[in-house]
Amino acid sequence: MQKVLTGGCLCGNIRFEAVNPVNPHTCSCGICQKHTGSLTAMWFEFSANDVKWMGEGGEPAKFRSSDDSSRAFCPCCGSSVGAIDEMATIALLAGGFDDLHDPALSPEYHSFVEMAPSWWRSLSDDFQRGDESEQAMERQ
Repeated sequence: MQKVLTGGCLCGNIRFEAVNPVNPHTCSCGICQKHTGSLTAMWFEFSANDVKWMGEGGEPAKFRSSDDSSRAFCPCCGSSVGAIDEMATIALLAGGFDDLHDPALSPEYHSFVEMAPSWWRSLSDDFQRGDESEQAMERQ
């Protein structure tokens, strides 16, 4: 039986259930920084078929952020929920999950490390591990 991960926005209008997370990672690209208001976002990708929108609000509102993706948010409270890609992928932000202690919600690498401010990178050894993980992915 698949483990169902649940979560939603700050006000509860947008709720989701999701199974089979892939590509768990953190990201410091400029779009993620603007979308979340944070220097780093933490994402989990799902096939669109593996995400169900359960809340009263149904699917989140969307803003087209690039040719291939829209950023998803709650139209009531404004909480960032994730990104919905044209390739039938839904990426959900880690902070929206109900159980952040779930081992399935552990990132595997960090993308766009170089876009994080240098003072931010110096605070965490995780950024160094992220660089190594990206290099390992490129070798595969």
